[in-house]
Amino acid sequence: MNERDTEQVARMFTEGGYTLTTDESVADAILVNTCSVRDQAEQKAIGKMRNMGTHRRTKPHVVYGFMGCMAQSRGAELFASIPHLDLVVGTQKYHKVFDYVDGILKQRMERRMDDPSLAMYGENVCDVEEEAGSQNTIRDHLTKEKQVSAFVSIMQGCNMRCSFCIVPDTRGRERSRPIPHIVEEVKRLADKGVREVNLLGQIVNLYGRTEFPHVNGKSPFVQLLEAVHQVDGIERIRFISPHPIGYRDDLVAAFAELPKLCSHIHFPMQSGSDRILKLMRRPYKHEKFMEICRKMKASRPDLAITTDIIVGFPTETEEDFQASIDTVKEVEFSNAFVFRYSKRRNTPAAEMEGQLDESVKEERNQRLLAVVNEIAIAQNQSCVGTVQKILCEGYSRYNEARLSGRTSQNRIVVFEGDLAKYGGRLMEVKIDSQSGFTLYGEPGVIIS
Repeated sequence: MNERDTEQVARMFTEGGYTLTTDESVADAILVNTCSVRDQAEQKAIGKMRNMGTHRRTKPHVVYGFMGCMAQSRGAELFASIPHLDLVVGTQKYHKVFDYVDGILKQRMERRMDDPSLAMYGENVCDVEEEAGSQNTIRDHLTKEKQVSAFVSIMQGCNMRCSFCIVPDTRGRERSRPIPHIVEEVKRLADKGVREVNLLGQIVNLYGRTEFPHVNGKSPFVQLLEAVHQVDGIERIRFISPHPIGYRDDLVAAFAELPKLCSHIHFPMQSGSDRILKLMRRPYKHEKFMEICRKMKASRPDLAITTDIIVGFPTETEEDFQASIDTVKEVEFSNAFVFRYSKRRNTPAAEMEGQLDESVKEERNQRLLAVVNEIAIAQNQSCVGTVQKILCEGYSRYNEARLSGRTSQNRIVVFEGDLAKYGGRLMEVKIDSQSGFTLYGEPGVIIS
C-alpha cells in the first residue's frame, strides 16, 4: 500500500516538472514514506532520515520530509528528534505533498538568490489532519515501459480495532472509492498495456460496506470484482489484504464464476489459538477460519493460500503457539509472513500483562518459519515436471540475463528468453527445477 501511495506522490512531482532520482546526493527534496505496523520499521525510517541530514552541509536548500503512517502517528514530535526535518505529512494528505515541498523549495531558492547569507530554513510543516475524500486522490500512475502489473487503491482506513494494530489510528476509518472511478482507472491502465491489477485496501473485501448497497445479494466488493473483470485487456485480478469476516458466500462463489481472479488469496490468520484470537479482538474462531479455507479451496481447487501470523503475543503459551503450527500444517499455506509481536503505541495489547521476552518470540518465530518453509518447498517441488501458465513481468529481479513471471498462485518462475518476445505475455513454462521459493523452467507456448 505504501508503494502505491508513493507512486501517486511521484506522479505529482513529475507532472510538476521534477525528475525522480534514487541518488540522495543530487536530490533537492528527500521524502521517506513510512510504516508503523512494527517498531523496527519506524526506527529504520528515523535512522535513515538522520543519516541523510549530512547532505544539508553542501546543499542547504534540500527539503526533508516524512510521509505516511509514522508521520501520522508521531506528528510534530518528529521535528524534535530530527533537527533538519522540514515536513511531516499524514496518510490523508498525500495529494498535498507536492505543493508543500515545492513551496518550501522555491522560497529557499529565492531567498538564497536575494542574499546568500540568509538562513535557509523556513517554518516546519506538519499536516496530519483528517480530510474528507482523501481516498479518491490515490488514482494516478507512473507506468513504466512494458509494465504488466499495477496496484489500484480502492479504499483507505479500517474500522476493526484489533488490539495489536495501529492502522485505525494512522489510516482513519474505512472510506471507499466509487466503483465507476476505480473501473475508469483500471481502463486507463489497460490502455497502457497493464494486464494484471492488484486491488488494495486495509481490509479490501469489506470495501464499501458502510457506503454502498448490496445488489442481488452481492456485496460492493463482489460488484467491484465483476466490474473490473469486464475491462478489456485485463487478464488477471488479485487483491490484498482481506479479513475473514469479509469472506461471505458471494465472494466464495466469485472464484468459481470469475476466471480472471487469480488462484491465490492472502488470508491473514494471525493465530491458530481461539484464546489468543479473542485477546487480539479478531472476530472469528479457528474453526471459522478453517471453514472459509475449505470453502475457498472447494470453489477453486488449485487455490494457493498465504497468510500472516503473529508469534509471541502477550500471554501466548506453548499450547497457543502449537495451535498456530498445527493450523499451518493443516491448511498447508503456500507461504506465510511470520511476525514477532511488537508493541504499538496506544494499542490495548501494548498495555496487557504477560508480555513475552524477545528471546521467546525469536525462538518461536524461527520454529514456525521452518514449518512454513518446509511446506512451501514441498509444494514447489510438486510443480517440477508440470507446465505452468505465467504472466511474464520482465527481467528477473536478481539476474537480468533471465526473465520472470508469476503463476496464478503467485509463485515466481524464472526462465531464459527474449523480453521483446515474452514481456507482458501470458505463456506456458515447463518447470524443470526449483530452489526455495522460486521455480525455473523453459518457455513454451505463448497464450496471448
